[in-house]
Amino acid sequence: MSYNFASKVAVITGGSSGIGFATAVKLLQNGAKVIIGDITASNKVDGVLSALKKESPQNQDVKYIHTDVTKVADNQALVDYALQEYKSLDYVFANAGIVDKPDEGRKIGWDTWDRTIDVNLNGVFRLNKIAINHWIDQNKKGAIVNTGSILSYVGNPGLAHYCSSKGGVKLLTKTLAIEYAARGIRINSVNPAYIDTPLLDVLDRETYNNLVLKHPIGRLGKPEEIANAVAFLLSDEASFVNGISLLVDGAYTAQ
Repeated sequence: MSYNFASKVAVITGGSSGIGFATAVKLLQNGAKVIIGDITASNKVDGVLSALKKESPQNQDVKYIHTDVTKVADNQALVDYALQEYKSLDYVFANAGIVDKPDEGRKIGWDTWDRTIDVNLNGVFRLNKIAINHWIDQNKKGAIVNTGSILSYVGNPGLAHYCSSKGGVKLLTKTLAIEYAARGIRINSVNPAYIDTPLLDVLDRETYNNLVLKHPIGRLGKPEEIANAVAFLLSDEASFVNGISLLVDGAYTAQ
């Protein structure tokens, strides 16, 4: 499905790969101006931007700013950059996240727990808060999509830190949506199952196949399929969709 995002400005965290990259492509292909905030190594940024422009030859209006979502100042700088470059901010996709190595809850180190929560939950809140404050100060409408997970809904042994962070994103999204709905600000989350990205290249064939078997649809998701959901939630076609946690999971959680 295509959307009219012409003249719209979007910021995406974690946009250098995977779901964030696919969403940047989708928004560019539909006319949006896109700013990616990521912690990609400086020697890889040109490659990321070139790849994005190759995927969207009709619209290459994409920029990059180094962003550590654990820092309030970096999140503020990302929004400020959008306003400086384009004098506007319409959409936010708070997508940056990490997954640390699995371990029993009692064995998870304090540093691992704190970092997972700080990136996956606190980072989302920081960017949401800054964007909401801007829109209210300017009496403007806006739309946010936050990245949750199927593990916002179901537990997974060894991932207490990750499940907790994504469960927090789900209820943060719902609460903020209620608080700011009357101001014309929509806030939703997208909750993917396991997505086939290069991050899974480290898995052996047996582990990969076992992941596939957990999905009744018979395969893993594609980044583009999540990007399609994000684009819909940001678009005017979803003008009455607010506060939802959209599962895009091949029936994983329906079992």
